[in-house]
Amino acid sequence: MPRVAALYRYPVKGFTPEECETLTVLDEGRIAGDRVLGIRFADNEAADDAWSKKTGMVALVNTPGLARLHIRFEEEALRLRISLASTVLVDEVLNNEGRKRIAAAVADYVLKLDESPLYGHPERLPLRVVGDGLTPRYHDDPAGRVTLHGRGSLHALAAAFRDAEVSELRFRSNIAVEGLGAWEEQSWVGRKLRIGTVDFDVVKPKLRCLATHANPKTGERDLQILTTLTRVFGQEQPTFAVAMVPSHGGGQIHAGDEFSLVD
Repeated sequence: MPRVAALYRYPVKGFTPEECETLTVLDEGRIAGDRVLGIRFADNEAADDAWSKKTGMVALVNTPGLARLHIRFEEEALRLRISLASTVLVDEVLNNEGRKRIAAAVADYVLKLDESPLYGHPERLPLRVVGDGLTPRYHDDPAGRVTLHGRGSLHALAAAFRDAEVSELRFRSNIAVEGLGAWEEQSWVGRKLRIGTVDFDVVKPKLRCLATHANPKTGERDLQILTTLTRVFGQEQPTFAVAMVPSHGGGQIHAGDEFSLVD
């Protein structure tokens, strides 16, 4: 029986996920606690509470080494801890001074990487931590949306790399499902999907970027995901996963929930 295999949210844009047993889908079409913080360049003039492109932020697309960091975000306390292996780089409450110390710690780490968007760009410093820690807003697309992929598609992609380990964390989906054929979820665009008690409209395939080339454990760009999707699987544009919005309001979804098309 097709079912939800894993659920994820990403409190800080471009950083490591939280694997969850339950996610709350908001009426607006985002996941509660997902992309509620971001770390922006100084020359990004967007208001702190406004959406902007990820190219104006420290993110995996320009800083693959972020994958080596681990975050822990405490929602109620509004406290963020960032670690590298067993070393805590920063652990601060999200007040003005705490935000500055978080931004400075991230900048210090990023400046030491071989691939860094801060080299030769003094105008991007100091970094700043944006977001209230509560409102999901720093998605790739200003519309946000919930993302889902099938593990059958993941296995097909791994086979194209001669069964190299291709972690689903490369794709930063909210929902991973089992029990589908490869790329089956791509055929759902324009249809309705029910997961547990929540109905979704499947809006579009999820277009991918260079962030997927970063190994989520090592932070190295080790697999050519984009060209493999287009050349091996014949996609016109590199897509993996689908984007969805709730049809009739939000609700909770759970790991292990069954799902089905409803039209």
